[in-house]
Amino acid sequence: MRISLFVWLFLILLSIFCGCGSSISAYSQCVDRERSLLLQLKKSLKFSSSNSPKLGSWNEGTDCCKWGGVMCNQEGHVIDLDLNDESISGGIDNSSSLFSLHYLQRLNLAHNDLDGSQIPSGFGKLSNLIYLNMTLSSFGGQIPIEISRMTRLVTLDLSYNYRLVVKNPSLKLLFRNLTELKQLYLDGINISAHRHEWSQALSSLSNLQELGLSFCSLSGPIDSSFVNLRSLSLIRLNYNNISARVPEFFADYSNLTELHLFSCGFYGKVPERIFQIPTLLVLDLGSNKLEGFFPDSVLKLTHIVYLDLSGNNFTGPIPSLRTIPWSHFDGLVNLTSIDLSENSVGGTIPSSLIGISSLSEILLQQNQFEGQLPEFPNASSSLLQLLDLSNNKLEGLIPMSILELGSLRGLTLSFNNFSGTMQFEIFQRLGNLIMLDLAYNSLSIDASGSNSSFPRLTGLSLASCKLQQFPNLKNQSDMDYLDLSNNQISGEIPNWIWELAGNGYSYLNLSHNLLVDLQKPYSFGNATLDLDLHSNQLHGQIPIPPLSNYLDYSSNNFNYSIPVDIGFGCIIGSLLFCERWRWWYYKHVDRILLRILPGRQKQEKNVSMLQSLDHQLPEEYLEKLKRLRLIN
Repeated sequence: MRISLFVWLFLILLSIFCGCGSSISAYSQCVDRERSLLLQLKKSLKFSSSNSPKLGSWNEGTDCCKWGGVMCNQEGHVIDLDLNDESISGGIDNSSSLFSLHYLQRLNLAHNDLDGSQIPSGFGKLSNLIYLNMTLSSFGGQIPIEISRMTRLVTLDLSYNYRLVVKNPSLKLLFRNLTELKQLYLDGINISAHRHEWSQALSSLSNLQELGLSFCSLSGPIDSSFVNLRSLSLIRLNYNNISARVPEFFADYSNLTELHLFSCGFYGKVPERIFQIPTLLVLDLGSNKLEGFFPDSVLKLTHIVYLDLSGNNFTGPIPSLRTIPWSHFDGLVNLTSIDLSENSVGGTIPSSLIGISSLSEILLQQNQFEGQLPEFPNASSSLLQLLDLSNNKLEGLIPMSILELGSLRGLTLSFNNFSGTMQFEIFQRLGNLIMLDLAYNSLSIDASGSNSSFPRLTGLSLASCKLQQFPNLKNQSDMDYLDLSNNQISGEIPNWIWELAGNGYSYLNLSHNLLVDLQKPYSFGNATLDLDLHSNQLHGQIPIPPLSNYLDYSSNNFNYSIPVDIGFGCIIGSLLFCERWRWWYYKHVDRILLRILPGRQKQEKNVSMLQSLDHQLPEEYLEKLKRLRLIN
């Protein structure tokens, strides 16, 4: 009896839950009117059916709440429409059925191609919208005032629609009613605002948390009312012309995690408090006109992940780093990238800096660092991928621990005073290396015995490394940059080197060596090759790559005439060619070029030729090729 009662109660509860489930399903069925509106929208849009999987799933007779990119509430009203990257082209009409979806809360039209069409004023009808994303959709023209009617907007992303402008109505009129905004991204939009007007206009958006205004043609200074935006966690002002001092009130934003001020024309000293914001994860002050000593307080940014102070005039030495014990760096466990390049920072490079285990990039090039490069602590467990110490005053031996940086992909030590003799093949221990630059030091690189076991080397510069033979790179297939100039390599240029070019590399510099000929047979392939062979002892027939923008063969012993087809290199672009020109060549090229390209004299081409010869160009040729630049 008890069992029967239990079963009876169970069945009652089960029927209740099943009934609820079926009612939820019924409520989530698409409202017929809104299905019709979506089908009308689909019909009005231009899109590629093969590249629009969401729109392709919109079919009459099916539940629109199950269509791609569509989300409904329990009543079956469409509340979320995601048409991101649906290959939509053309434009959206003001009368579009889209603007009759009055329950819509979220709309994503990002990554489409609206071909410079204006943002429809109909957006003002979507009064329930809280999220609008139209980044990279190729809208153009003035942002309509109707945007200001969407007073519930929390997120507005119009970024990187480079043909959009804010002029009339002004920024202030557009955003004065959008007081609920937390995320606003207008990067890449041309905002016409006099000096600090833009910062005044936005200072009323007290709920704003993220602000993107890169590439907006803004000027400064930043108005003091901007301090009211105390909820800001992200400020992105890159590539504007603020031309002012960095505001100290940025340090009052207690939630600030990212401060991007790259190339804004900021000048003077950075307020010390900026380097003491405890919440900062990203600090980018690169390419400004900032000055002063390298800030000791950087060490207080214990959560910092990315630090860029490059392209300024910070000076050194850095006594704080030079004297600070290793234990003080424990707080920088999150730092993955530090860029101090193109400053005047000096002193020695402390092992405490290069030993930060989380670092993947260390960029210290073009500074005044001196002394020996220390050994890398815990190199075998390092995550370092890119190390650039070029254009400093470093000296002594390259530390062997650098060869234990197993994650290293790029190593650039050029233009220092490193010394000693190194076997080229030892760098093959860096199994992930794709770029190696040791040029212009006092190094002697021994390439004998190298077996080219680099897995995928794409760039190699060993200029002025006292090389006496070619390193064996014949098995490389990804090489696109090779500089072996200013060495003591003699004999023939091996034919396998052109096979590298056939696989895509575009720059080869073998100048200032003792080369006498090209190993035969050889083939240039079809790669576009910039080739510099000047100041060797090459003789015989002149090698002519089929596709070149730059050729320099000067100061050699070639004794063959230049083939007539070399002149057609001028058609391709800027051709730099040096050898002994012949009268017949001038006459043939003159006649052929003027027949094929009679208007060439008027074209804005940069055709440059270097003359290293014992004959003079005829005046008639100079008259016809006015743009020719001769350098003896």
